[in-house]
Amino acid sequence: MAAPVVYRLAPAFVVRLVGTAFVALALLAFVTTLVVVLADLPVAVVVVEAAVGVVALVGLGWWLRRRAWVLRCTDEGYAVRLARGAGVREARWSAVEDAVTTHRRGVACFELRLRDGRTTTVPVGLLDVDREEFVRDLQQRLQQGHGLTSLPGGPA
Repeated sequence: MAAPVVYRLAPAFVVRLVGTAFVALALLAFVTTLVVVLADLPVAVVVVEAAVGVVALVGLGWWLRRRAWVLRCTDEGYAVRLARGAGVREARWSAVEDAVTTHRRGVACFELRLRDGRTTTVPVGLLDVDREEFVRDLQQRLQQGHGLTSLPGGPA
């Protein structure tokens, strides 16, 4: 049994998420500063809040880049996280009827269609992987999940 393959967030999305958190921290610091001034509280409150916020931002960036994942593939099936509107979040490869590339709202996606009519949609641009390598890996996993040696029409 092979080790699970984990597809992480693309660096551009990590930067976008950390940037959004940074703006939120700046707004919180502004509000905290106003409260400190109006309530005549010690300035240390703002300093502590900013320090905790910066540590939290660094931790968030590390987690998003090194630990968080969008798609996890094992020999048995797959699981999806951090992808809004993905549909079915996990399934076995044997439950997948077919896989296609598609566009949703102008975004290139890989769609896994299940036998029961439900789907899992993964925006390929969200992943930190070469698109061709990603598609080849999922095709191979689908073949193995269905007990095939090759896809119909593909190389033997």
